[in-house]
Amino acid sequence: MMIKKVDHIGIAVRSLDKALPFYIEVLQLEFLGIEEVDSQGVKVAFIKAGETKLELLEPTSEESPIAKFIEKRGEGLHHVALGVDSIQERINQMKEQGIRMLQDEPKIGAGGAQVAFMHPKSTGGILYEFCEKKGLK
Repeated sequence: MMIKKVDHIGIAVRSLDKALPFYIEVLQLEFLGIEEVDSQGVKVAFIKAGETKLELLEPTSEESPIAKFIEKRGEGLHHVALGVDSIQERINQMKEQGIRMLQDEPKIGAGGAQVAFMHPKSTGGILYEFCEKKGLK
């Protein structure tokens, strides 16, 4: 099976402090924690929404891809992460099918997961992420 589930939905925000009350107090979703991912230039808040997580992404520098995204498009939906096994196989398969990948090899993302993104120009304008969490929750 190629895709196991929608693992999480990434949402770009300018400030976790300003965004979190909406998700926790208004929507009454479960807050799971915050982590900084230096390699991606983001601080990430995880929120449980049923079987899927929401991943709020705050840029930690002006050079962060999330900062550039917000500058260009504003806050909002950034990506949809699809849970997979054998991420390198999925990357190779996408490339064989003519899908442009942003990474040829997975990188370490939030929560220690291996991640790789498909270029939105190959996917109808949506940034999709493959996410492999072997041995992780």
